[in-house]
Amino acid sequence: MGFVEKIFGTHSERELKIISPIVDKIEGYRPSMMALTDEELRGKTKEYRKRLENGETMDDLLPEAYATVREAARRVLNMEHYRVQLIGGIILHQGRIAEMKTGEGKTLVSTLPAYLNALPGKGVHIVTVNDYLAHRDAEWMGKVHEFLGLTVGVVLNSKTNNERRDAYNCDITYVTNNELGFDYLRDNMVIYKEQLVLRDLHYAVIDEVDSVLIDEARTPLIISGQSGKSTKLYEACDILAMRLERGKESAEFSKMAAIMGEEIEETGDFVVNEKDKVVNLTEEGVKKVEQFFNIENLADPENLEIQHNIILALRAHNLMFRDQDYVVKDDQVLIVDEFTGRIMPGRRYSDGLHQAIEAKEHVKVKRESKTLANITFQNFFNKYEKKSGMTGTALTEEKEFRNIYGMDVIEIPTNRPVLRIDRQDAVYKTKREKLHAVIEEIIEAHKKGQPVLVGTITIEASEEISHILKKRGIQHKVLNAKFHELEAEIVAEAGAHGAVTIATNMAGRGTDIKLDDLSKSVGGLRIIGTERHESRRIDNQLRGRAGRQGDPGESRFYISLEDDLMRLFGSERLLNMFNTLGVPENEQIEHKMLSNAIEKAQKKIESNNYGIRKNLLEYDQVMNEQREIIYTERRQVLEGQSMRDAIYKMITDIIDNVVDNCIADEQAAEEWDLHELNSLLIPVIPVREVKLDAVKDLRKNQLKQKLKEDAVKLYEEKEAEFPETETLREIERVILLKVIDRKWMDHIDDMDQLRQGIGLQAYGQRDPLVEYKLSGYDMFDSMTASIQEDTVRLLMHVRIEQKVEREQVAKVTGTNKDDSIAKAPVKRDTQKVYPNDPCPCGSGKKYKQCCGRS
Repeated sequence: MGFVEKIFGTHSERELKIISPIVDKIEGYRPSMMALTDEELRGKTKEYRKRLENGETMDDLLPEAYATVREAARRVLNMEHYRVQLIGGIILHQGRIAEMKTGEGKTLVSTLPAYLNALPGKGVHIVTVNDYLAHRDAEWMGKVHEFLGLTVGVVLNSKTNNERRDAYNCDITYVTNNELGFDYLRDNMVIYKEQLVLRDLHYAVIDEVDSVLIDEARTPLIISGQSGKSTKLYEACDILAMRLERGKESAEFSKMAAIMGEEIEETGDFVVNEKDKVVNLTEEGVKKVEQFFNIENLADPENLEIQHNIILALRAHNLMFRDQDYVVKDDQVLIVDEFTGRIMPGRRYSDGLHQAIEAKEHVKVKRESKTLANITFQNFFNKYEKKSGMTGTALTEEKEFRNIYGMDVIEIPTNRPVLRIDRQDAVYKTKREKLHAVIEEIIEAHKKGQPVLVGTITIEASEEISHILKKRGIQHKVLNAKFHELEAEIVAEAGAHGAVTIATNMAGRGTDIKLDDLSKSVGGLRIIGTERHESRRIDNQLRGRAGRQGDPGESRFYISLEDDLMRLFGSERLLNMFNTLGVPENEQIEHKMLSNAIEKAQKKIESNNYGIRKNLLEYDQVMNEQREIIYTERRQVLEGQSMRDAIYKMITDIIDNVVDNCIADEQAAEEWDLHELNSLLIPVIPVREVKLDAVKDLRKNQLKQKLKEDAVKLYEEKEAEFPETETLREIERVILLKVIDRKWMDHIDDMDQLRQGIGLQAYGQRDPLVEYKLSGYDMFDSMTASIQEDTVRLLMHVRIEQKVEREQVAKVTGTNKDDSIAKAPVKRDTQKVYPNDPCPCGSGKKYKQCCGRS
């Protein structure tokens, strides 16, 4: 804690003092609320809505409205909000993040701001991380809102469009972050207004906000169609990657050094920077790639794909590890979530990295899909008028929440004091020594019946510990990416007396581990971390599994100087210190200097990861602005607005562009290139051919005016061909939709290609982001000009007998998160017939002797 904080308190402490009088007011209403009948309490909703119409604000209503919800929860759920939960509810209404420890009842907290913000009738979204939680919370907490006369909906992966629309039209909707984002994208792909499912994005309460807005921020939501791109290049690059020799990387050499022209002695064909997860070819490596593919210059624009793919292959072999970053199962490469340790079926690495790993593992390389629509969670959630979030761990990422989302983090005290003892890290010289200590610790706790939760970072580590415990005869359960189907059951039993559970990172997050009385009597849940995670927040989540609601518990992390975190980011001085002190084998060391070094390494990585996400947002901001323009135009067409004025503007814009392209401002008519002008204009707008004798006395602006008059007259004649004017108005909408969608989908692909190749600009002493923005805006201008041309060309040549109907321009084949959601089991429509039951056909025989005979 800094000097200022010691005197004035932390930011959270100062904010809690400001909020305290509001909480007193809420609690002051308790007796009067308890005196109301159910009908009178329910009637408060109509009263508050009337008061809002008469000019009161939600802030004015907050104390009374929160007291109403508190009383309703007491009656319906037999749960009454604690004071700290009321504080959390106020923080959420203010559009901030409430950091509340595990077991503090965050789900109940969300009922307060949800009710208040639903009163204006614009809809509130309670955002959860999976279907199970969305369904559970809607059924559970939804009873409170329904008691008070509000409507509650839930959107699950299995819901139809009509069911989704009904759910979003409710006052409060429980939905996962994925379903919400994909519904937004799908809404901007529909071809009729009636197909829309979402309303405006009014207010969101995001549960596990750090998981949604931090951990998943680097994975955009993508709706895909099939691409025609060949997979052979991945296989060829994989063969080449195995032939190339890895060189030593100089820690001092950087991109800036390359820009400044500093020289470095290169070794091998490529170098790997493990810290930044970057692979670069050396000069010798470039020569070998050119020889392999029989090309003259790898840096030529036409060889961009080869260059991109060989780097992917080298990354796949040198930075992506089996049973750590991914597993291979049923001839598929399945990603392992680095934060939860769970397998994420259906999720694929982007930019071709997944295909490169498939080639490396010799499984079938799937064809790359074409992106039809995409958005990052960062940009999606920033579209809400107001958003808030809850989590047990957010303070370490406060800077990111504030800078990217405009949300500050308020740390809310626990309802009961935390009794968990967090012990100093135990540091060992080698992994082998550390593993031995972890096993002994587990056995010691198990002997006295204390439940143990062992947290590992990789699947491999969890299986190694499991293997040793089996040999030592210790019964245990393993919860990792390979066995996630049993997750809920295993987590529920982790607090039982004598239970030993090994979990990959934070598998089972969102589920409380409850202790039995015997477990409490022997010290509560013991948390053993086998390695420090790159993020302090993930370590805190693991610790937070113990010590809920005043339960006893303890935690300790075991570390070796061979762990990746220490090897890559720890100082060599630590190893020297071990050697100088002459620490005996299998002996642990606890020292403040070691703890500081570990925290410093974690802060360095967190800062680096924040930089990556911030950089992603800066790049995506270009696409976001363009997306907004396209989606706004699309929505106008869907709303059934007349596009006549827009079409006329397109016609005049095309003429301005063509004339400006062909004729300089001060040129005399005799110097005009009329051949070029006619060849560019007439295929789009079939005006009469422009001849010199007809325009020799005109100036450039007069020529523009004449052409515009001719073109407008031509379109008016086209309108006259249609007996009903509305027929052409609908044709305009149909053609405009079709052209916008086709061009936009191609533009997404083009921008993706631009993004992949823009890094080369750094070596030309140019800022890649600036170059990306400039090129991106130029490409967008070209796309809008192309939309205008195609639309006008089609409309100028449309015939009355043509059948013009709305249709989607590309078939959706899926999303990048389709299979990560558990599908509901198929229910049979009829009762199952067993072998000895009477046969349903009515024969009187047993089923096995009649229709059931095989």
